[in-house]
Amino acid sequence: MTNAIYANATVSITDLRRNPGAVIEEAGDAPVAVLNHNRTTAYIVPAKVFEMLMEAIEDQDLAEIVRSRRGGRTQKVSLDDL
Repeated sequence: MTNAIYANATVSITDLRRNPGAVIEEAGDAPVAVLNHNRTTAYIVPAKVFEMLMEAIEDQDLAEIVRSRRGGRTQKVSLDDL
């Protein structure tokens, strides 16, 4: 089993414990893989990247709902009824 790292930067869990603020500041807008015994155990991602990921997941969920309802029963409503 391979242990792929999906970040250009890594930090040991020990170094992260010593100075988490420096790790986050140095990372800037890029993700950082957190290693424990040379295995990826977590990723630190900037807040804006995490928010974009959450929005993308929500979009995927909504798209799946649309696909599942495609071709289903429809009902006409007027704007006044809304």
